[in-house]
This record gives sequence, structure tokens and C-alpha cells, in this order.
Amino acid sequence: MLSPNIQTAIRSSYKNLHDQLDNFVPRRAQNYLVAEIAKTLSGEYHKKNRMMVAEAGTGIGKSLAYLIGTIPFAVLNNRKVVISTATVALQEQLLNKDLPLFNRLCELPFSFILAKGRGRYCCAEKLATACGADGGQLAMFETKPKKKDIELLETMHRSLAQGKWDGDRDSWPKPISNEIWNSIVSDKHSCNNSLPAHRGCPFQKARSEISKNDIIIANHSLVMADLDLGGGVILPEPENTIYIFDEAHHLPSVAREHASASASLKGAAGWLESLNKNISRIASLTDEKRVNRFQNELQDSIQQLIPALNQLSKQFDPVQFVEKVYRFEHGDLPEWLERESVDLKKLSEKGCQALSKIADLIAERLKDGELSKNLAEPALAETGFFIQRLENLVKVWSLMAEPKREKGAPLARWLEINPEREDDFIVSVSPLEIGWQLDQQLWSKCCGAVLTSATLRALNSFSFFCRQTGISDKTEEGTQFLALASPFDYQNQAELVIPAMKYEPQAPEFTNSLIELLPTLIKDKQANLVLFASYWQMNKVAEALSAQFIKQGYALQVQGEASRTEILNQHKTLIQCAKTSILFGTGSFSEGLDLPGELLENLIITKIPFAVPTSPVEQAHAEYITEKGGNPFMQIAVPEASKKLIQSVGRLLRKERDSGRVVILDRRLVTKRYGKALLDSLPPFKRVIEY
Repeated sequence: MLSPNIQTAIRSSYKNLHDQLDNFVPRRAQNYLVAEIAKTLSGEYHKKNRMMVAEAGTGIGKSLAYLIGTIPFAVLNNRKVVISTATVALQEQLLNKDLPLFNRLCELPFSFILAKGRGRYCCAEKLATACGADGGQLAMFETKPKKKDIELLETMHRSLAQGKWDGDRDSWPKPISNEIWNSIVSDKHSCNNSLPAHRGCPFQKARSEISKNDIIIANHSLVMADLDLGGGVILPEPENTIYIFDEAHHLPSVAREHASASASLKGAAGWLESLNKNISRIASLTDEKRVNRFQNELQDSIQQLIPALNQLSKQFDPVQFVEKVYRFEHGDLPEWLERESVDLKKLSEKGCQALSKIADLIAERLKDGELSKNLAEPALAETGFFIQRLENLVKVWSLMAEPKREKGAPLARWLEINPEREDDFIVSVSPLEIGWQLDQQLWSKCCGAVLTSATLRALNSFSFFCRQTGISDKTEEGTQFLALASPFDYQNQAELVIPAMKYEPQAPEFTNSLIELLPTLIKDKQANLVLFASYWQMNKVAEALSAQFIKQGYALQVQGEASRTEILNQHKTLIQCAKTSILFGTGSFSEGLDLPGELLENLIITKIPFAVPTSPVEQAHAEYITEKGGNPFMQIAVPEASKKLIQSVGRLLRKERDSGRVVILDRRLVTKRYGKALLDSLPPFKRVIEY
């Protein structure tokens, strides 16, 4: 039950919101979401399972709702809150707008911080070495650095030393090239807290600050990275944390990506040869008697790995590859490759453990003052580079060697011809279903979770999302589900038009019919967005129509011809000048594009966004569903298309007073049986279906 203190804190926060915000409009859906989140987290519905999955339509104000419903409970129960997003834009909104606002509204004091991965911070010692400070060397660069690069490094070093810069790549006033950044970036092997020189490193400072704060803003990738390490390493431990996953529809794909691995055969053999040449030099920095065993083990594993990987690359015939990819059906490997995978796993593990021990010995001598940091730092950076590659090799061959699972989906395993080297192959492994892992690492451990987005349901059901994320949708399991409609008056603010079309999208003539029809659908002196399902079709139509649009005085901008920021800035300028602006975009323009009011009044969607199962993972998943007697089109393609179509039409109305028109040029919405389900899952626009 919610304690009186928590109830009072929530009510006073909401009252302050009403009093302090000009033009504040109370929203029933927002109030309801606040109450349901608070009840769920307090255990009112289920004592153990304190989880909520909430689809909250555009305009509800879900970010403020989850802050009001979560933070008072967390602060009064001494819990941490991790708010995880999928985009930088939402992180910035939370950090610079929503949390500072709620901090003023909430009578309970709390602190918040943005958490980033190690790769966003420089290593102070590497920076000192790279710019030549303290007698350091410039040996960290593969090629001789330019004068301007050295000057930049020296400026960065001075700024860090003087406290004018915190070592965060994103806070440096100008972009830093990858080549420069990679020479100074913090890594877990050479930059660790056990070394006195690194205790003041930017990443260590940032990590220590995380533990002091009540609310941590992160992204899905960082949460997954922390869970892979066991949880509580970068972020607070799950057992004392309430997680809020905003933009939660991205979580399954991010989790799957983290559980996947790939490595090239000859590429790996190449860097192993480089490591083999440098082992003696690296080992010479440690105690000879203590390092001897580990050096021998490392050399032994490398000298077996190199010929094994080179020989393996000769076992595959590129003729068998379809579009440069060969997928092992049902994830089944031939017996000889199963045996080889087990051997490669053991050799990789042996080499990785031995090199890690050597790195520990170097760090130990540095810590004890027996080795100068000018010698130790470059060696630790070098070993760190090789350890990371060995860890990846261990992951690849561990997954390849994993026995077939008795229950659940198999692993997708495939080879592809290396695009940079035709006589080389990339070995890749990925899970098909990641839900069980999320349940094991997160849902069963955390003290509460709220998953929210404007698009979580597919075909008006949470079932597809639940399967992807490992969340049970059975009532007795206790997870709470909410679907809150947007407050917009869709019937009176916008209409959905499905014109009569000569052809459906599968027809070869469809592209030409788009070229013929689109000019008649463009609204003069208004903002127009046309969404395509493929770059090829978008560019073909743009090429055919650009001259005609110019003649009519229309401004056409095509995704990819300039940066997204430039395109949108130009679009806003044109609309402010009462010009006709036309944007052509693909899938990435159907999500996260915020064009309120007159910045978008005419949205044209050329076809239902069905994903073609071209990737080996998608093909393997379809194969698995078919094997189980299911229909992959209805179980995967249609639900995914439903979510993407909802996201696409969601570009039109962004604020309560917005209005406009959505035109969908895909007759399958009315001619196919699944079309009705897709149509019914869209917001309740006024419909105009032409025949």
C-alpha cells in the first residue's frame, strides 16, 4: 500500500505543477498513469512483481507522469531510479527540462545525473602520454600525428588539468575525430581504479558521482552493458533499483544486439600474429619468474589458434553463399564444426586468461612503484586492446560451441564473406529470442520497473511486446498493463485518406504510379512529408519529380542529401516564409521526427512498412516459427508493421491543436484480411476510403 507520506508527496508535486506552469491543462490520462505507477511500485497489485507496461499516446505527458509517480516512492524508500532511453534527444529533455522542473515541484530533495559508458570519457594518463606531457611518447598513434592534432591534445590536457573540461567527449566544444579520440579513450584494462594514477580519471570521477545521485539517466545500451557485467558495476545494483524504460519498444533489439557476437577468421589470425610478435616485449615489463607460466600459455594458445582459424577459412565454399551469406539452418552446425568450435572456445579462453594475468602483473609493478608509468601505460593500453579482442573471440566461439537448447529458440549462426577481404569470412551468432535473458538478468532481480512508449502494442495487443521482452502477460503473474489513448481529437483534427490506386506495392508498376500520383497530393504553401519504404524507391521518385517540383516553386529535400538537422532547419525556414516544403524520407523519419503545428500538415505514406526478412537473424526466426507450425508473416511481419505504421502516422499530430491529413497509398489496408487489423490499430482519424 502507498504510505501517507508518499501520497502527500505525489499530491503536492501535482498541485505545484498546476500552480507553477502557465497554461497548465489537467489531463485525466496523466493523472491515472501517475496513480497506477505509484500503486504498482508500492506492491498494491502484486507484492513481488512490481512491473508496469504502459502505452501512453502522444500528448499525455508520460515523462512527467513517471517522474511524479516514481521519485517520491523511491526517495522515501531509499531506492535508486534508472531512467533508460533509446535516444540522446530524450536524455537531453530529461536532463535539461523535465527533471529540473520536477525538482522545483517536488518537496522531497533528490539529485540526478546523466550516466555514460566508459567510451565517452578520456583517460587522463593516456591524454598526458599522447600529447607528450611529462616526458610521454607519441608511440600511441599508428601514424605520425599532425601538428594540429598535437596542439588539440595539448589544449585538452591543459583544460582537463585546470578543471575547465571534465574529460567527457560530448562536452568538448568541437567534434573530436575518432582517430584522436581512440588514442586517449578510457578502457577497462589500462584505466582502472586500482591504480593510484587513475583514481582521478574522468570516468572514475563520473562513476563515483553516479553512486551519489538518486536518479540516473542512461540509455538501453548502457543498462544492457551493466547487466552483462552482472549488474551494479556501472549503474546501481538491480536489487535496489527501479527501472523506467522510456522508448521501451527499442529494448528487445538493443538487448539482442548485446547478446550477439561476430569475428572474422583471417582478421583474428592477423591481430593474433601481431600479439605473438609483441608478447616477449610486453612480458619483459613484469617479474620474469611469475610471468613465465602465463607467457607460455598465451604463446601456446596463439600458436594453435592462428593455424586453426586460417585452416577454417579454407573449409567453406563461397559458391554456397547466397548474397555473400551462408546461414546454418535451424542453427545446426556440422559435427566437425561443432568440435572445432569447442576447441577454439577453449584456446580463446586460455589465451584471454593468460594475457589478463600478464596485464595484472604489469599493473601490480606500476602500483608498487617498480615500473615507470611511461613504460607501463602504453603497454597496458596495448594489452587492453588485445584483451578486448580476445574476449570477443571467446564470446563468438562460446556461442558457436553452445549445445542445442532443448527448449526455446535456437541460436542463429551464419557466415558472411568479409566485405574488406574476399578470402576471409565473418562468423556471427545471435539469439533469436532474448526475453528469457532479460527476465533472468533484470525482471527477476529489480525492485520495480515501468516500461513505456507511445507505441508498445501491435494490432491492439501487448502480446508481441511481452514475447520479445520476456514479460508474462498472464494476469496471475502480476504485471500491470495500461493503454492510454492520446488526448487529441482525432476525428475533428485530422483525416486518414486511402485513395483509389491502380496498383498495389508488389506490382512492378507501383513506383511509376507514385510518380504520377504524388504531385496531385502535395498541399500548396504547406509542410508535406512523404515516407518511403526503401531508399531506392525514394531516390527514383525524387529523381523523376524534382524538376517538376522546382517548376511549381516547391522545395524538395531528400533524406541523405544533407544532415537531418540541416534538412529540418531549411524546412522550418520555408514554412515560416509561407513556401511549399516537401520532405522525402524513409524509416528513420517515421520515428522521433517532431514537427508540430504548421511544420507538418500533410503526411503521405507510400506503403505499409513491412520489413523484408533479409538478415540471417530474421530468416532464422521465421524458420523457427514455421518449424513450430506458426506463420512468421502473421506472427512477426504484421505486428512489426503495425507498430511502425502507428509510429509513422504519429508524425502528424504532435500537439493538441495540430491538424492535418494522412494519406496511405497502400490498398492492402482494405483488400487484405490483415489490413483491417492494421487499420483498426491506428488512431481514430476520420476515414476517407476511395473506391
